[in-house]
Amino acid sequence: MRIGITCYPTYGGSGVVATELGIELAAQGHEIHFISYSQPFRLSGRDLGIFYHEVPVSNYPLFEFPPYDLALASRMAEVAEYYELDLLHVHYAIPHSVSALLARQMLAARGRRLPFVTTLHGTDITLVGLDRSYLPIVRYAIQESDGVTSISEYLRAKTAADFGISRPIAVIPNFVNCDVYAPIKDEEKRAKARERFARPDEKILIHLSNFRPVKRVVDAVKIFARVASAMPSQLVLVGDGPDRSAAEWLAHDLGIQGRIHFLGKQERVNELLPLADLMLMPSELESFGLAALEAMACKVPSIATRVGGVPELIDDGLTGLLFPVGAVEEMADAAIELLGDRQRLNAMRDTARRTAQKRFCSTLVLPQYVNFYESLVAAEVTR
Repeated sequence: MRIGITCYPTYGGSGVVATELGIELAAQGHEIHFISYSQPFRLSGRDLGIFYHEVPVSNYPLFEFPPYDLALASRMAEVAEYYELDLLHVHYAIPHSVSALLARQMLAARGRRLPFVTTLHGTDITLVGLDRSYLPIVRYAIQESDGVTSISEYLRAKTAADFGISRPIAVIPNFVNCDVYAPIKDEEKRAKARERFARPDEKILIHLSNFRPVKRVVDAVKIFARVASAMPSQLVLVGDGPDRSAAEWLAHDLGIQGRIHFLGKQERVNELLPLADLMLMPSELESFGLAALEAMACKVPSIATRVGGVPELIDDGLTGLLFPVGAVEEMADAAIELLGDRQRLNAMRDTARRTAQKRFCSTLVLPQYVNFYESLVAAEVTR
């Protein structure tokens, strides 16, 4: 199939999933066309069967806010017509599903039907979408989509309840390439790589996010401060965003800045995750928890919050440990206890890897998307 994909190209779960989906689909022989304002960051060096189409946005002085959604709709229609796309797949409802709807209508006026799939990822529903200024049009675009998917049962149910959506929403979970995200089997090689961040006697904790307030990166620093007072350890923070400064100042005030590594945005997180002993994910809300899944595939269990779709991913006590939001002391105590129990930690590491392989590996999830696409394309043929 020829598939157009639109996502936010910057760091964030929806962009990561959309890009990885395109990469995996291209590897299976499909032709993938990314349509966005800049190239998705994980596309670097992976271009076989993948094409990128930039969306130019006018900076005409009359426009206080450049109309990206309209420019995107025009570009979607152009690319779909020129490259004879079979369908569009848009990730994150705002404004992508609205733009896809406009593109479909533009093409229909010229006698061409182009179905589109909307995948709901989280804050497009739980936060931004519920803003009264967006809710009516987001509801309309979801209802008018040819197909809708959600990354978790939690998000599906919340969308139906909060938006009054009556149409079916298929749950297709996030996925991970278990060959790319994998533990380092050679212990000597792993130990050598860990020297970049820690001494041999130190534990490594890791946090990966876009440092938005909902990710509560400051809580990760607080948790680590208690861990660091109990045992030799280091914290690796991967990502960047509005709360980075607050996290840096807190680390300074607590006197642990020398034991925290702020790495900023990193493209090859699959090389960093296997070095860690524990993932910290103290988020206020997660509709799925992609960072935790990527860690699980690398044999790294998580200390996380029992929110949103996280319990659908992490089996409490088996692949990680779940706590209420803000329970810093409890999360820290659990981390200290787990890191001090080698046998329990190793068992959890093994279970985390097996769970990722058996439930969330790309080889299992991708066919669900392909079947979903094929059903929509077949429906168009019979119209």
